[in-house]
Parts: sequence; C-alpha cells; structure tokens
Amino acid sequence: MKIALGCDHGGYRLKEEIAAHLKDSGIEYSDFGTFSEDPVDYPDLALKIAEAVQKGDFDRGVLCCGTGIGVAITANKVPGIRAAQCHDTFSARASREHNDANILTMGGRVIGPGLARDIIDVWLESEFTGGRHARRVDKISSIEKKYSCCSRQ
Repeated sequence: MKIALGCDHGGYRLKEEIAAHLKDSGIEYSDFGTFSEDPVDYPDLALKIAEAVQKGDFDRGVLCCGTGIGVAITANKVPGIRAAQCHDTFSARASREHNDANILTMGGRVIGPGLARDIIDVWLESEFTGGRHARRVDKISSIEKKYSCCSRQ
C-alpha cells in the first residue's frame, strides 16, 4: 500500500508524527509537505494529495491541517475522492468499511499523536465491506458525475 501524506502549517507536527509512524510500520509513503510551520494555504496541498490518489499513483492519502476540516472540504472537490475527517477510531473504521474513504483527514490542533497513530492503524487495516454500502457509494459517484463541469454542457 502506498500513502500520499500532506499537511499545512497547522497540521505539520501531526504529519511528522504520522510519517514516523508509517516509517516504523514499514508502510510506503511519500511526503508532499509542507515541511515547516511557515504558513501555507491548505487547499494547495490538499489538492496535490487528492489528485495523486485520484490518478492511482497512491492507494490512499492522509491530510492534516489545524482541524482536518479545510483539507477534507478541498479534497472532496476532486471527483472520485472520499475524504473523511476522523478524530476517533470508530469513525476511522466506519469511513473505510461503509464509505470506502480513500483519504483520511485529521486536525493537528484537535488530537494528539498517540490517538492519531491508533486512527491511522485502524484506517489502514480496515477494508470496504461493499454490500449495501456499495450502492450508497455508487450514489455518491452519480452525484459527482451530475455536477461535474464536463456533464453540464
């Protein structure tokens, strides 16, 4: 499994903790930055991660900002991306099993590194269960197609 990892300045410290955890766990990842706490605009980094996952260059993505909200909103603008903001392990598991989330977002100003590691582990170990959930994810995809720029012609 290949993970695309990124953050803004508000999520920098948490992203560094996650990177160390992924490395220690032997999980392949690429760090898209940012690489300091100098202010950057979260949409720029979230878009890079979302596009990398959408293209299939990475299996999943992890994004951090101050709250996890801004990067989730941004990533979810990219067709085929289902970014889920999770600050507990129950939501992390459900986001994979029920929603087939392909990007996890977390807030560096909301949760600590220990909980983030637990969330990452659960999220990476969980798989989409399909069944009735597949029908619902398909409906999300239909909404994306309906409102994409190319289908409004």
